[in-house]
Amino acid sequence: MFEDNDQNHEEHPPKKRGTLFSGLRTSFLTGLVVIAPIGLTVWLFWTLVGWVDNFVLPFIPDGYQPETLLKDIFGEDTAINIRGVGVVVFLLFTVFVGWIMKGVIGRSILNYAEGLVEQLPVVRSVYNGLKQLAETVFAQSETSFEKACLVEYPRRGIWAVAFVSTTTKGEVDAKIPREEPLLSVFLPTTPNPTSGFLLFVPREDVIMLDMKVEDAAKLVISAGLVYPNGKDGKSGQKVAKSLEELAAQITHKPSGE
Repeated sequence: MFEDNDQNHEEHPPKKRGTLFSGLRTSFLTGLVVIAPIGLTVWLFWTLVGWVDNFVLPFIPDGYQPETLLKDIFGEDTAINIRGVGVVVFLLFTVFVGWIMKGVIGRSILNYAEGLVEQLPVVRSVYNGLKQLAETVFAQSETSFEKACLVEYPRRGIWAVAFVSTTTKGEVDAKIPREEPLLSVFLPTTPNPTSGFLLFVPREDVIMLDMKVEDAAKLVISAGLVYPNGKDGKSGQKVAKSLEELAAQITHKPSGE
């Protein structure tokens, strides 16, 4: 009994180091999810303004150019550009933003800012699209899918690739009249896997796949053309055959020609 306690104490410091690294990683990814849509939205509109400036400014006399006026007011400016400093500042700023946004104050500020964005028709569409893209690309491992699986959908005898989110919990699990454990399964659409259906399926009706979640996602996105490498080494032949058949259908020629 005491030996077990000693072992637990000995293993505790590595867990702390792992927890610190995981916390920094989580803060960084959270910061990316917040910064990416905002930064890309600002960049798009800033680029649009730049295009307009490049078209209009040549028609303005040199004496009235904005750069000339600013130099007359503030004097000559010296720019210092050291490569790498911007990357360090960006990383620190991103971690700081992610840490702030995980708190109550940060979420309140973000909700208030998003409320203002929702009132701007064009900006709202751009921001929401970029936000969804950022949340998909920078999804954290803590909320990623556990396994790829097969479920019968939309009817018995037809199988679809899906992803296991977690075991069904809470009110949903309590209200479904079944004794078997349920799994929360996400069934994506093809070729856009960011949309789909959330299904609560009995564990016995789910067939787990050995392929990685990333490989299953490629299978869905490619509409079945790209298969993960199988242990028998025949997957490449199947993919080549599928591509050949697809090309033959497009050109209206037999696949053997």
